[in-house]
Amino acid sequence: MDKRFVILVTGIGGNVGQGIIRNIRQTGIDAFVIGTNVVGFSPGNHLADEVIVTPFAFDDNYIPMMLNIVDEKKVQLILTATDYETYYLAANKERFTCPIAVSGKEISEIYLDKYLTYLHHNKHQLPFADTVLPGEVVPNHWKRVIGKPRKGRGSRGILMDPENPEKLSPEEYMLQEYIEGPEITTAFYVTKEGLLHGHITLYRELENGATISCEVTKEYDIALENIMTRMISKGELRGSVNLQSRVRSNGDIVPFEVNCRISGTNSIRSQFGFCDVQYLIEEYLLKQKPSAPKIIEGKAVRILMDVVYPKCKKDDESINASTPHLIF
Repeated sequence: MDKRFVILVTGIGGNVGQGIIRNIRQTGIDAFVIGTNVVGFSPGNHLADEVIVTPFAFDDNYIPMMLNIVDEKKVQLILTATDYETYYLAANKERFTCPIAVSGKEISEIYLDKYLTYLHHNKHQLPFADTVLPGEVVPNHWKRVIGKPRKGRGSRGILMDPENPEKLSPEEYMLQEYIEGPEITTAFYVTKEGLLHGHITLYRELENGATISCEVTKEYDIALENIMTRMISKGELRGSVNLQSRVRSNGDIVPFEVNCRISGTNSIRSQFGFCDVQYLIEEYLLKQKPSAPKIIEGKAVRILMDVVYPKCKKDDESINASTPHLIF
């Protein structure tokens, strides 16, 4: 561990964490990257200098283990890639000796739970898709219904037009109006001072809950800036935030989910001039003002690649960036 900066990235089994590490490398800083995950062998191993297995964030041992890792490895910055880790680390931020690039505890908890998100936006007259709990009356004007886990990870557990929505658990599920129209995803960055630093919006197509193709759009920038500025004024949002919306046929933007963390298109949007991982490193690690976004037009598509570790055995527990591998 002879490199200057030690950065810990959580959730390297998913595309969010993998994109974060690729973006760290792109900054050119001299960094030793520790990747954590709930399993020892995952798609992100080849990107990290060291891989450490941790419990799930809601496990009682998660925070003590993360504290030990920070102390033992002299971690200087933590970047989170999952919703649960974002919340639990935000809730325990004061116990850590290194900065954790997350929003405040209260707003992180609100945006972890999609129903609390709806209540928060409704309270502050912020736009959000109509939402009810199972057992409550579904408004007549809803043409389609989508059932969502209140604290779902990614898009797992999504139910389109469930047959018996009233039988779903209100503690675990909520029902939301499914809005026809193009889906857009907006990443925005909030400085330590609580100022909107910049944003980028992408039209996107999904498969199994993940973006498979996208295109930069500036069509909704003015309306979105108004929404984001108001969101920032109603909670301690900091760092990278993701706002997911649909656009009605009349042009109204209807947010339906908020992720209080770096989101899955971070690797794509950095190529279009919005480098939120770099901004986090500049603010929280280098103690600098974040660079200005320089948004360009463009499209992106994701493809499947293979990471192959020749001669590695099944019980090999130390696969990382230094393990001989090839990408095909």
